[in-house]
Amino acid sequence: MVDVIIAGTVGYDDVKTPFGFRKDVLGGAAVYASVSASFFAKPGMISIAGEDFRDKEILIQKDICLKGLEVKGKTFRWGGEYEYDMNEAKTLKTELNSVLDFDPVLPEEYRNVKYIFLANIDPEIQLKVIDQVKEPKLIVMDTMNFWIDTKKDKLLEVIKKVDVLLLNDGEARQLFDTVSLVKCGKEALALGPKFVIIKKGEHGALLFSDGKHFNAPGYPLEFLKDPTGCGDSFAGGFIGYLAKTDDISETNLRKAVVYGSVIASFNAEDFSLERMKTLSNEEIENRFKEFVEMREF
Repeated sequence: MVDVIIAGTVGYDDVKTPFGFRKDVLGGAAVYASVSASFFAKPGMISIAGEDFRDKEILIQKDICLKGLEVKGKTFRWGGEYEYDMNEAKTLKTELNSVLDFDPVLPEEYRNVKYIFLANIDPEIQLKVIDQVKEPKLIVMDTMNFWIDTKKDKLLEVIKKVDVLLLNDGEARQLFDTVSLVKCGKEALALGPKFVIIKKGEHGALLFSDGKHFNAPGYPLEFLKDPTGCGDSFAGGFIGYLAKTDDISETNLRKAVVYGSVIASFNAEDFSLERMKTLSNEEIENRFKEFVEMREF
């Protein structure tokens, strides 16, 4: 029984940071988010991969349902480089490949799932997923500057249909044309979502709701190798925890934001999914307690 469905990309990345280089490693928003959610609940993936995709076993080991993974053509590929300010990557290549033919058809068991995460994909694909779920309890969506530039009208259409809007600080400022993140939060809420989360990279995340806001800290990492996929890891941990607890109260969403931050902090400790492969529930709970202690005064 799937607890949460996650729509996004499956891909292979070439990543360079000040701490090393990895070529042709597993990546993609749906991969990072699904693996992160799997620490709390059973995810079902909605994506497309090519016939060259070779990493199904890694996902199966994390108990991720792949009934919504279509296989066709060649897998999506991305290449990027980070300098010492590792909050943003410089994209060196993007090969959409099979993503260009992605027309999601949800398996029947996915249509009744209550928790949905729409990762950073074409807003038209996000709308197609929304149209196929029957009675969702919580829909969370992410986006990026490319869709703000090229499909803003469709993007706004999606935002009006979701419960939680998730975006980073640069995207928020771009979408609402203001430097104030508080104003961004208010304008986003006015479009229809009940909650808005603005990610600030290593500086944490802001959660906005009607008349309230919550500021989650970033975790002070000593060993940081690769931030690729951290935003998707945050989102996966966030919605995975909510699906596990089946509680979408303001208080529980704050806990979910912290759990998302915990998972993202571990993801940054190594390239691709290397740290996630060895991550234990005990480590997650211990770091969650550290986050709680950081906010006590």
